[in-house]
This record gives sequence, C-alpha cells and structure tokens, in this order.
Amino acid sequence: MDFPPVRNGIDYLASVVEHLDETESAVGPRDLKYAVLHLQAAVEVLLKVRLLHEHWSLVFKDPGRATRKAFDSADFESCGTVAAVERLRAIAGISFDAREADALKELAKDRNALQHYGLTHNAPAVEARAGRVLDFLMRFLEKELLPLLQGPERETALSEMAPVSEGVKHISSYVRRRRNRLRGELAGLESQTVRCPACAEMALVLAPGAGRCHFCGQAWQHDVGQLVFDYLVGPDGRDVAARGCPECHEFALMTGLAFADSPAVSDTVHCLACGARHATRDLVLCAGCTRQWFVEADVDGSDASLCPDCREHLQPED
Repeated sequence: MDFPPVRNGIDYLASVVEHLDETESAVGPRDLKYAVLHLQAAVEVLLKVRLLHEHWSLVFKDPGRATRKAFDSADFESCGTVAAVERLRAIAGISFDAREADALKELAKDRNALQHYGLTHNAPAVEARAGRVLDFLMRFLEKELLPLLQGPERETALSEMAPVSEGVKHISSYVRRRRNRLRGELAGLESQTVRCPACAEMALVLAPGAGRCHFCGQAWQHDVGQLVFDYLVGPDGRDVAARGCPECHEFALMTGLAFADSPAVSDTVHCLACGARHATRDLVLCAGCTRQWFVEADVDGSDASLCPDCREHLQPED
C-alpha cells in the first residue's frame, strides 16, 4: 500500500463521494454511516497535514512532549479535531467561522457514536451536517493545502481530486450548502457573475481576460481562447455565440451569456477578453467581415452596416 497523508485524505474523500452520490440510487443508512466515518477521517488527516506545514510537533496531543523519534516512528497520540482547528487558527492564521467549527465538532461526535456505541439519529440532519463539512473541506483543500504542494505530489493530488470535484455535484446536501454560502460570497458581484461552462452553476466571476468559478474551482487565467471554447462546446453551446470585439478585436465577444443580475439571457453582449459589455441594439453585424461594430448614423451616404475597415476598402482610389 502507498497512502502518504494527502493522498490518504483525498482517498477518504473519494469514498465519501461514492457513498453520498445520488445518481445511482438513494443514499441509505449504510451509505451515510460510511460517509460519516470516512469524512471524519478525511478531516483529521487533512487538518493535520496542514499543521505539518507549520511544524511537525503540532500534530502531537501535547506538543511540549513531542520528540522527533516518536514522530518518525508514528508512535504517539495525535491531537483531535478541535485542537487541530484551534492550532490552525492561532498559529497558521486560518479562519474558521463558528458554523464550520460547530459542524466539525458535531461530525466528530457522530463518528465516535458510530464507531463505539452505534448511532440512531435523523438521517437528513446527519447528511446535511456532512454536506456542510464536505463543503468546508473542499474549500480548505483548494485554498489552504493544495497551493502548498509542489512537483509530483501536487500533480498527483490534483489528478486524484478531479473525480472528487466531479462527484460532489451529485450530492444534494453539499450542493445546497455551497450555494447558500456562495450567496454571501458573491454578493455585489452579480454584474460579473455568469454560469460556469464546467459545472453549470451561476458562480463564475469574470475579470478581463480571466475567470474563476467559486463553485467548482475551475479557473481560466490569461486563457480567454479556452474559456470561449468551453462555452461553445459546453451544455449551453447552442445558446451562445462568439464574435470579434469592436473594442479589443479579440474573438471573445459573447452573446447568450446569462448574468446573475439578469438570469434570463438578456439583450447584452460581453467580451471575455477586455470586459466590455454592450446592449445588442448598439451594435451591428458588419456585412463585410461579420464582426460586431457600433451602430453609426448614416449621415454621409455610407453603408452603416459596414465597419470602418470594410468601408475603407470600398473607398474609390483617388
């Protein structure tokens, strides 16, 4: 067997996703049991991996009595979830909101009851709590742990996280929790937020030449061509189109994008390259080169459906 810490934690997460996936069949009591056990195992492993990046002694129950010999031989009692959270907060400067900390405590209680005494509890409540912790853990990995990895370890972790990131889309408790959190996170960004071509959630925040989905974590940095392509071949591909932008001239002016401030597809076009946004009534399709151009008054007898470049080519030579 070869399960170093990060890989071990991600493997536990993969098991959680398998047990809570609702696409094959309804989630039963046995699925929920093992989802709770393995989710708590993932929490303990991954929180402690992050502690290790601060110092190896921090994973001991009593860091003051830690020895390198005991650590290297794995012959010691490690800290619990509550202590790991407090140390990450106080030493690593990682923030945990009160609801996240409470959910982690309650999950640990559920795991202990299942492991040692048996558990009789409201199944939807347990699943909702698991969804809250799963949302936290996915975000913790994305922001606090994966960026610290390098080389082959990082490549392996990202590869093994791909099916986990895909699988969580089929867990309703996770999806509900993440959507609820994103309402606050994306407040004020509605005019920049569109539906993500990767996960189809209204959570992709655009910036000129870039974009990042706050739901699935997919990012496009200085790769506008790929983002345009992903929209054209994605689930909404038949509803969107791309043309040349009249301002930056990049082939990234999109029609058919729905923004969070106007969920129904509006009469606007948006350039993914430069960020320009126009009303469709203000643009015309050039009859010569088919790029979008600004509507201009026909004051000199020229053809207003042509862009300046095409008009210039039509001018008779002196």
